[in-house]
Amino acid sequence: MSATASGVTWDLSRFFPAFDGPEMQQFKKALADDIASMRQKAGALGPLDAETAAAWEAVVLTGEDLECRLAHLSAYLGCLTAAHAEEEAYARERAAAAALHAEFEKCDVELLRAFKAVGQAAFEAFIARERLKPVAHALRRVRQRAGFSMSSAEEILAADLNVDGLDAWGRLYDQVTGKLAFEFVDKNGTTEHRPISQWRTLMSDPDREIGRSAFAGGNRAWAGIADMCAAALNAIAGTRLTLYRHRGVAHFLDRALFQAGIQRETLEAMYAAIHDRIDTARAILRAKAEFLGRKGIWFFEREAPLPLAETGRCTWRQATEKVAAAFDSGYPDLAGYFRAMLDKRWVEAEQRPAKRPGAFCTDSPLTGEQRVFMTFNGALGNITTLAHEVGHAWHSHLLRDLRPLAQHYPMTLAETASIFAENLLAEGIYRDPDTPPTQKLLMLDDALAGAAVLLLDITTRFEFEKAFYTERGAGEVPVSRLKTLMCDTQRRIYGDTLLADGADPYFWASKLHFYITGVTFYNFPYTFGFLLARALTTLFRTEGRDFLPRYESFLKMTGSDTVENVCRATLGVELGTPAFWETAIDSLQAPLARYRRLLAAARAASPGS
Repeated sequence: MSATASGVTWDLSRFFPAFDGPEMQQFKKALADDIASMRQKAGALGPLDAETAAAWEAVVLTGEDLECRLAHLSAYLGCLTAAHAEEEAYARERAAAAALHAEFEKCDVELLRAFKAVGQAAFEAFIARERLKPVAHALRRVRQRAGFSMSSAEEILAADLNVDGLDAWGRLYDQVTGKLAFEFVDKNGTTEHRPISQWRTLMSDPDREIGRSAFAGGNRAWAGIADMCAAALNAIAGTRLTLYRHRGVAHFLDRALFQAGIQRETLEAMYAAIHDRIDTARAILRAKAEFLGRKGIWFFEREAPLPLAETGRCTWRQATEKVAAAFDSGYPDLAGYFRAMLDKRWVEAEQRPAKRPGAFCTDSPLTGEQRVFMTFNGALGNITTLAHEVGHAWHSHLLRDLRPLAQHYPMTLAETASIFAENLLAEGIYRDPDTPPTQKLLMLDDALAGAAVLLLDITTRFEFEKAFYTERGAGEVPVSRLKTLMCDTQRRIYGDTLLADGADPYFWASKLHFYITGVTFYNFPYTFGFLLARALTTLFRTEGRDFLPRYESFLKMTGSDTVENVCRATLGVELGTPAFWETAIDSLQAPLARYRRLLAAARAASPGS
């Protein structure tokens, strides 16, 4: 595969040979026909009992196949619209796929009907059938969801309305922000128009003046679409709250906890530990601010590297070699998989206009292949992003031979694999004797900045979203109030590490995660995954490569039981008490001490010190 300084483009031909070609058209038609047929058959079935069990089993198995095919199509279109936000044809097809997904949800409504009415003994007998045993956990989650469902007619109406309502607001946000550009004034005073996909990297430039200029220009652009963003945010939250009320969901966090696959006591234990140990994360930012000769930081520079003469910037080839070498030193199988991804062109990283901001990993359960999307700008943080997304891909790769329904794992466990890969990268680079001290400092700075983000920034997002949903329950929340809520929350969580003028009032608009319609509270699972990954990394350090088979067992089990049970069975840990989470946070003390020593050495070696 050819590699350039600015990254590479991916190959999507294994999804379909050509966009809207005969293969894709035939695939869509067959899928639509089969969804309609399944809906008709399921709708005609009577209640789930001994006589209808075989027919309902067929519905489950057919639904599993249809979901697999729909995921294949959705992943393909998601890749296209992310990489080419300006292409209206791709956006139209994505909207059409959303409509097809709504039709499939109507089949799901029939399954909810069957599971809601059946008694517990009959349900247990049903999922004990030979072909359903491997996906019993997934079916138990369907039954749990059925307990909070409306009538079939109401659920079908909700599925229809979501196409042009809830999901449409999310698509609008993606389309508008994918085309958004901002004015960037460089150090020579020249004004340039930059795509928003470059905004985050420019804000994280080691040169803080570049970061400040990007932040100011970007926020002027976000201010220009703030009304649209607020309308989308209010519509998404308002729709959810209305549906929760009709479905009998007592609290907006209940749905988030269900999607995350955890109990409320687990979430509360984690945040009790975070707030008790919050000074650990703040100490990371204090150490950096002291090195900069300041008392704090601006929110926009929370991921910016240290302004050293050596920036750590590299070409795409250098970045991939760093990741592969770090994986080689600790986890050779992961390194081999990563190299195969590069050879097969499963990564999209080229820097160009009209790409959606952010990064993600997706996969097709039909082909068993994964794809990684990002924008590579040469920054050290891009290398971490690459390792992060490859961690996701490896997780999917390990699950590829399981039943599709057993591959559905919650985001809490998804983020563990990606952050574990980040830790492998950081430790591999740090252990490499050929890595200069400045490079080690930059890598440690990046890793600890990531820790501060996950403990402070993500907590800010979680607390902001809780406050927003509470206020949204009483009516729409205007732009001015959203700005105030965001700034107040940032100051409360960051404490004295945030400069007096350091808050970002438009973060609620610029953060894509608030506008993802398929998942609510797309935030705390990152912190959960980070802290769980810290615990896994500690086990890995203790046990060495002997730990890796247990780690892979953990990943393969993530779609087959509750989060608490998976961790208990494979890792022997209890998540419902603060002690586990406190230990994970305390594991940051050693790298923080190392960070302070390296900062002191860098300060002593700098001219004029």
